[in-house]
Amino acid sequence: MPLWNTVRSRSVFFAKLSFKRSKLATNRFNSTSTAALLLQKNLALRNHALYNYENDTLRCTVLDSKGNMTTPSMEIKRDELISTHGLLPRDLRKIEKSRKNDLVPSLLVRENSILISLLTIRALVKCDAVILFDSMGISLESRAHTNFLTDLKARLRNQEGNGITKDPLPYEFRALESIFISALSNLGAEMKVHLTVTRGILQDLEYGITRDKLRFLLVQNKKLSIFHKKAALMGEMIDDLLQQDDELCEMYLTSKKAGKIRDKDDHAEIEMLLETYYSHVDEIVQTVRNMMTNVKTTEEIINIILDAHRNQLMLLGLRFSIGLLALGASIYVASLYGMNLENFLEEGNIGFPLITIACAFLMALIFAHSIRQLHRIQKMTLMGSQRSQLK
Repeated sequence: MPLWNTVRSRSVFFAKLSFKRSKLATNRFNSTSTAALLLQKNLALRNHALYNYENDTLRCTVLDSKGNMTTPSMEIKRDELISTHGLLPRDLRKIEKSRKNDLVPSLLVRENSILISLLTIRALVKCDAVILFDSMGISLESRAHTNFLTDLKARLRNQEGNGITKDPLPYEFRALESIFISALSNLGAEMKVHLTVTRGILQDLEYGITRDKLRFLLVQNKKLSIFHKKAALMGEMIDDLLQQDDELCEMYLTSKKAGKIRDKDDHAEIEMLLETYYSHVDEIVQTVRNMMTNVKTTEEIINIILDAHRNQLMLLGLRFSIGLLALGASIYVASLYGMNLENFLEEGNIGFPLITIACAFLMALIFAHSIRQLHRIQKMTLMGSQRSQLK
């Protein structure tokens, strides 16, 4: 009877243990599946933060003709956006596929709207409204986005003033001006950060060249190259737009809505506006290019210094080799007389000093001759080509 109770208690214990293990495995599986679902959802939201593929809508913010904001981050259907504002389906492709680090800017002029994608700003500008597409990675509460919205509202409302406070530019140009100002402000702030970090690395390299400093310089040089490409593409976009007179005339949306027909060369306002910002972008490009030139010059100087140190180490190794050669020659002579052979020198008293002096003289002669030949080779590498041309 006690044996039966013991067996029964053990079976109950193992049953409870297996139940706990199965329950623990189930909980782990549920937690893993939940984490996988959350990760998949976050990736979907990250990849499609602007364009909702399920509902075929885009998230955007609309400002009216008075600069007042309607419902922020509202959903607008893609088909409605295309039909209402006279767009083509391919025009929204860049907006739908927008990413945080989109380097290539674009400005498309349509019948009654202007679609612009500039750095982190993507907007549809009309003669009486501005539609801002909520770009990925830009929070509505971020400082840059808040400053941009504040400046955009102020510029759109500036038409209501009188006298000096009234902005003579039409609605669409004021919106474009605010977009360019925000983009250039962000571009200038990013440039200052890159220049400050690069100058710090270059100053540190003046006091010592280490592996970590060179690695930091390489990483910063790559960042400078990416930033230079971003600014250069922005300047190329503005420059290409300035070369197209018909596109500049089509950008007068207010005049087209009023029925005013403009001449092909009648686009002084928008041309002056774009030239102003092109000069600012070109200044940023030249500043970054000069810094990249300084980095390249520093890298060349570092390579020259490292080559010189490498050559010094090679010369030091050659001198040691020459010394060992001379010492080996003297040891060879001494070893011949150190054999147990009769050489008629051990009978006299001058044999040992004579052999010692002869070996030392032979070692010095070989060493001096080899060093002289090494110096001749060094001079030939520097001046030999010129002397051969003169001869």
